[in-house]
Amino acid sequence: MAPKFILASGSPRRRELLMMLGMEFEVIVSDCDETVEGEISPHELVCEIAMRKARAVVDAHEFEGDYIVLGSDTVVWDGERILGKPRDREDAKETFLSLSGRENSVFSGIALIGRINGREHAVSDSVETRVLFGKVSERDAEFYANSGEPLDKAGSYAVQGLGGFFVDKLYGDYYNVVGLPIARLRTMLEEEFGLEACDYIGKRSY
Repeated sequence: MAPKFILASGSPRRRELLMMLGMEFEVIVSDCDETVEGEISPHELVCEIAMRKARAVVDAHEFEGDYIVLGSDTVVWDGERILGKPRDREDAKETFLSLSGRENSVFSGIALIGRINGREHAVSDSVETRVLFGKVSERDAEFYANSGEPLDKAGSYAVQGLGGFFVDKLYGDYYNVVGLPIARLRTMLEEEFGLEACDYIGKRSY
C-alpha cells in the first residue's frame, strides 16, 4: 500500500499536477516563516523554503502509518536577482517587461519528509530550467499585467497560460516552470523511499 501523501502547499498548480498524475493526496497548507537572511543562491533558497514547508506540516500533525509530506518552492532568477511574486500590477508589468529578449532561470525546490516501514527520512533537491523570452512590448506587458494572471506567480509569468505566448525556448523540465518538477519527484521517491511510479500514480478515481 502506498504511503499517505500530503502536499504542504496551497498552490493550485502543484495540486493540478499531482491530480494529473492520478495521485491520491491531502492538502495541508504549511504555516512557516519564509524569510531568509543574507546572500543565498536560488538553489539553496528553494531547498530551504521547501523543507521548512514540509517540516512545518510534519511538526504540526501526528500521522499514523507511513506518510510522505511534499514541500515545494519556486523562484525565478534573472541572472542578477531573485524574482518572487509581484507586489501589484505595476510591479508585474515592470518585471515582465524586464524579461523581454532575455533568458531567465526557474528554480523549484522539492523537500520530502516521510516515514516508510518505520524508517523516517528527509531529503531535498532543486531543479533549474532556463527560459528564453521573445521581445515584449510596453503594450504587451500592460495587457498581461491587467489580465491578472501574473499576480500570484514567481517571476510574474505563467508558462502554462498567456505568459507562454512570449516564451521562445525552454531548456529543461517544463513542469518545473509550472511549479513542480515531477520527473525529479519520481526519482527522489524511488531513490530515497524505495517507491516506484506504479505504487502511487493512477490511483485517484475521478
